[in-house]
Amino acid sequence: MIYKSIYVAASGQHVGKTTTTLGLVSSLLQNGIKVGYCKPVGQKYLDIEKLKVDKDTLLFADLIHFNILPEVHSPVILGKGATEKIIDHPELKSKIVKDINKAKRHLEENYDLVVYEGTGHPGVGSIGGVSNARVAKLVDASVIIVVEGGIGRTIDKLNMCLSLFREEGVPILGVIVNKVLPDKMDKIKEYLSKWFKHNDLTLLGVIPFDKNLAHPIMKTICIAINGTVLANAENLNNEIEDILPGSLIQLADLHDSKNLLLVVGAENLHNAIMKVKNFVLENEVTECPVSGIVVTGKGEIHDSALPYIEENKIPMVRTLLDTYGSVLKISTIEVKINRNTPWKVKRAIDLIQENVDLSHLLQKIN
Repeated sequence: MIYKSIYVAASGQHVGKTTTTLGLVSSLLQNGIKVGYCKPVGQKYLDIEKLKVDKDTLLFADLIHFNILPEVHSPVILGKGATEKIIDHPELKSKIVKDINKAKRHLEENYDLVVYEGTGHPGVGSIGGVSNARVAKLVDASVIIVVEGGIGRTIDKLNMCLSLFREEGVPILGVIVNKVLPDKMDKIKEYLSKWFKHNDLTLLGVIPFDKNLAHPIMKTICIAINGTVLANAENLNNEIEDILPGSLIQLADLHDSKNLLLVVGAENLHNAIMKVKNFVLENEVTECPVSGIVVTGKGEIHDSALPYIEENKIPMVRTLLDTYGSVLKISTIEVKINRNTPWKVKRAIDLIQENVDLSHLLQKIN
């Protein structure tokens, strides 16, 4: 069977749909295939010049270079209040289906192959009659399911996801297992391959967990802590690799470290900056190890800290949370790839191309 539409689904949020879709679309483009993209059902959206589109659409518009048409690339947004609205007005379901079908026709007329990106777990969208499984059926797509790595837990999650797609009679093109601990790659691949073979499923690839994709940027951190930007807003896209508690700075924390986030009470900021400055001077470090600063609490900021921050263009934000509360919030951030993190886009594409059997996919769609 030759497939002309692929639907990328996943066992849940933050599992790797966007990462996988990026890699697939990029690889297909490199093989000379005219690829279209659609996020048929979105939940979180952006308003661009009064056009409401799912935020992932922007990322793919940059990659594929298409002009965003909300009705084509992001036809349905189930935003805040959608659940109550649809329950009160069930006739809206037919319009939702109509909008998806309209986008499908446009894409099929203009592209050789369309990649649809799902949202959340397979059941998301059921309130509107457009669960991931139902949408895959509507757009005549074969499905790639992304699930997090493991053995027993992975199989359990996968079986639950498969049931919805099987109920709709949607073909499963294969499974990608994501975020596998590198030292367990061989074992997990061995046992999953055996189980997949017994259950007539194709294991397309096993992708290692890459900590760089889990690093947030300062903009994300600022939002998470409800912060206010105090300095160098132009560098809010700085990557953060680790947290440095300002009141407990040790030289060992600074050795071989980079892209650190200094989290410190306002009254202690000048002391923390002095320690960083001394370390840089004594160890002849050429680059400032601090990529961002979060100032916590209500205390006064000493002026002596500001010149070093300006000299190194360190983005600084302030929050009313205390230092412990800030670190806790930052530590639980779920990081998404977006157009502000081009290094992550490249790494995501590389991971798919290095670890997924793309030749199998190309055989199925050519």
